Amino acid sequence: MKILVAVKRVVDAKIKVRPLPDHSGVDTKLAKMAINPFDEIAVEKAVSLREAGKADEVVAVTIGPLKSVDTLRVAMAIGADRSIHVRTDDVLEPLAVAKVLREIVNREKPDLVLLGKQAIDDDANQTGQMLSALCDMPLATFASEIELEDGRWVVTRETDGGTQTISLSVPAVVTADLRLAEPRYVTLPAMGRARKKPVEDIELENLGINTASRVRVLSVEEPPVRKAGVMVASVDELIEKLKNEAHVI
Repeated sequence: MKILVAVKRVVDAKIKVRPLPDHSGVDTKLAKMAINPFDEIAVEKAVSLREAGKADEVVAVTIGPLKSVDTLRVAMAIGADRSIHVRTDDVLEPLAVAKVLREIVNREKPDLVLLGKQAIDDDANQTGQMLSALCDMPLATFASEIELEDGRWVVTRETDGGTQTISLSVPAVVTADLRLAEPRYVTLPAMGRARKKPVEDIELENLGINTASRVRVLSVEEPPVRKAGVMVASVDELIEKLKNEAHVI
């Protein structure tokens, strides 16, 4: 039983990002980078499944520039056995990422593909769904629990109205939600051991995939500054402002 986990290098969630001076994108030149939080949760769950005897191997994969290897090192420090780096300096949109992951899935033949429900840089929430369609594999999004029962993946997923439990045949694609796992603290000794684990390097061009962008960024702007709130003296005044100024009632 093999689990493939896709991870992405993003700006650290604690860092405030700002647009470039020409508003062509986000300024990441000096920003602290980290593994996407939802992908980190996916890695933790994959490793815990292996530790519970439900899987034999956990393989991490990322797509990006040379520095993306740092993200793979974190995944291997958590417990991934080895990793694959698809190297490119281009910024790929979700469909292109899904196409690349399909090639890795075809090579590795995993029994489960785990990835975060979304990346915190673009918030697209599309890659898992597109990968499922491209690979013709069953899909469970927003997973809060995953178990292997009678050769099938049983997934509890978050919905607007509560939770839903579904059973998926193997192999399957699952996207991780916040409550799926609590990532362990990565220690320096664990990072040292991670540096000894193998990282396969693949040039994106060698995969022969059309990753041309279908989306063009027109401008990246900071959100408008919110107006200061006002204090009201009574409920009647609040209702009057909500009705005549905010126009929400």
